[in-house]
Amino acid sequence: MKWVTYDAGDGVRTGLVDGESVRGLAAGTTLEALLAGGDLAEAGADARRAPAEIRGVDEVRLLAPLRRPQSVRDGLCFLEHLRNCYRALGRDATLDPVWSRNPAFYFANRDAIVGPHDDVPVSPGSAMFDLELEVGAVIGRGGRDLHPDRAEEHIVGYTLYNDWTARDHQVTDMAQGIGMAKGKDGAITLGPALVTVDELECYRHDGRLALDLSATVNGRELTRGTLDQMDWTFGELLAYASRGTDLLPGAVIGSGTVPRGCLLEHVDTPSLADFTGWLQPGDVVSLRGDGLGETRQTVTKGADVIPLRTVG
Repeated sequence: MKWVTYDAGDGVRTGLVDGESVRGLAAGTTLEALLAGGDLAEAGADARRAPAEIRGVDEVRLLAPLRRPQSVRDGLCFLEHLRNCYRALGRDATLDPVWSRNPAFYFANRDAIVGPHDDVPVSPGSAMFDLELEVGAVIGRGGRDLHPDRAEEHIVGYTLYNDWTARDHQVTDMAQGIGMAKGKDGAITLGPALVTVDELECYRHDGRLALDLSATVNGRELTRGTLDQMDWTFGELLAYASRGTDLLPGAVIGSGTVPRGCLLEHVDTPSLADFTGWLQPGDVVSLRGDGLGETRQTVTKGADVIPLRTVG
């Protein structure tokens, strides 16, 4: 099933994509509520049998399938991405052994979710705005202290995930040393659909989803890779994230960035400030994934910074 959240001009609805049409459920139904109640399969049967409305896909505006997820964690499961970032920063690309002991993740801003075709403003005050090509796994069945061999059974489906990043703000975050803050606070794209795991089984090889993934900026390909390149699997990431805590239905877990799937990995200047490739207002960013669809978004001017205090 391919679930979408959409607006056809008379309010937000949830529906099931069927070819070139969307079979909508009753007004007020949300994917978040269906996942929380364990009702997704039954709702899918209802949408096929007796939809509340049928619209053409080209007649609706697609929103993020989950507009306010239960929680959002973003992993770092492609270690080559980290090595490339270190190289771009002029650092030794040899990773500390800790990266091979546990998968890393941070808690992201679930209030910053945007849809697959929404404009994305540059984070206020940023001159180093970046994209990140990722896939998000959505929890369908909650759990705690999951086993890595079985944790993927708790995933109901996947969606494209763009982790927009203000690199200059991220430098400040890292200097303060207490985790991600304003560098990762601007926007997270989810969409265009929540694609259930059964729809993607044809892409599974040797037990892993080998989805072809790519990102473009203004039509020029930035990178191409496959999801099965992950050094840490989603099963391992979910098992680690669930240690001593509950993963609830509707939670989103990001894969981390596909290698060379962000502009930082392409920096070829002595300092980040000298790099001329950062995103600018008017740039068009697209992500694509086998079975997942495509996002297409325009970067816009951000809000002006309001000073925190008067200096001098």
